[in-house]
Amino acid sequence: MHPIQTRSLLAVCWLLVAAATLPLRAEALSLSDLTNKDASSGLKAALAQGVDKAVAQLGASGGFLQNAKLAIPLPPALEKADRALRMVGMGGDADALREAMNHAAEAAVSEAGPTFKKSLKNMTLADAKGILAGGEDSATQYFRRTSSDELKQKFKPIVGRATAKLKLATVYNQYAGKAASLGLVSAVDADINDYVTAKAMDGLFSVIADEEKAIRQDPLGQASNLLKKVFGAQ
Repeated sequence: MHPIQTRSLLAVCWLLVAAATLPLRAEALSLSDLTNKDASSGLKAALAQGVDKAVAQLGASGGFLQNAKLAIPLPPALEKADRALRMVGMGGDADALREAMNHAAEAAVSEAGPTFKKSLKNMTLADAKGILAGGEDSATQYFRRTSSDELKQKFKPIVGRATAKLKLATVYNQYAGKAASLGLVSAVDADINDYVTAKAMDGLFSVIADEEKAIRQDPLGQASNLLKKVFGAQ
């Protein structure tokens, strides 16, 4: 579905909830059979389209690597050593690691769809109301809360298989692990697979949040035709 259609559907959902939860006037006969369940179902459909778009965008080849905002840099500890590595002829290794990290993130994100579908399936009516009445990132926060643990478990092995092919990844883990034990780097940065997994998840939720924000800022968007079908004559 086109992004505009996705926004249109979610716009209708907000109107459905308003119509279903406010007293109905006698003249608004076309709204008389709307229910909270209708609005919840519409919200789930719209969010499904939104997360599918995010997964498709970042899970494609170059989804991270060619995205200036979300491309994953070398971990901080290794970034500081990048110049020295290049001086001793290891610049190619650093570039290969950076590329592998980003492709690993793309491969991991491409597998996120089933986890989000499960999250949507388990969404309660109370969850839906909270999202529709919440802040600009309430849907994104719902997905973070209900999906993060499973996404992390799913992503890390995929990332690990990609980075294991490069010797520099092993060298980095040894180097950063020692630095972490001395308190010089954070624990999450001490293991490259943890680092890439965290960045992949952050990137995915960032795209979902951007889409949600755009929908909320312009909820009616191009929804006029769809609104006519839903509401009929007023």
